[in-house]
Amino acid sequence: MRKISFYGSMVSLVLVFGSCLKKETGCPYSELSIKAPGSEVQQVEMYLAAKNITAQKDSSGVYYVIEAAGTGKTPEVCSVISVNYTGSLTNDQVFDKSNGTPVSFRLGELIAGWQKGLKHIKAGGKIKLFVPPSLGYGDKDAKDSNGNVIIPANSILVFNLELAEVQ
Repeated sequence: MRKISFYGSMVSLVLVFGSCLKKETGCPYSELSIKAPGSEVQQVEMYLAAKNITAQKDSSGVYYVIEAAGTGKTPEVCSVISVNYTGSLTNDQVFDKSNGTPVSFRLGELIAGWQKGLKHIKAGGKIKLFVPPSLGYGDKDAKDSNGNVIIPANSILVFNLELAEVQ
């Protein structure tokens, strides 16, 4: 009887501890805990006020306006997303866009501003993001293949995004 009790206890322990182990998903990304500093958040707030835009604030410092919430799946850091998008600077200069055909990315490979902002909508949704520099490209110029600066260091970024699909 003692052996049965002992083995029963061992099986229970294995099941309890085994369920606590992290399961391998093949995804190398995890949720970011980054937050924009107060000075950058204040810059975004000043821009929004000057443009008379009412936006919600994510705890990371990204501001957003949901134009359509969507009804599909909510993206996670390891999701492959398909999006139509336009990225611009606060002077309305467009630095990148998808040209009307959805482009696919793994969310964890993208800037923190997208990772934080896109979790507020579902597939089929549309959102406008206002990304502080530290959640975008930070304090370094982003250059094209010819070495031309397309996003100056410390730029606030504005993205219009349509989340076409989440896998």
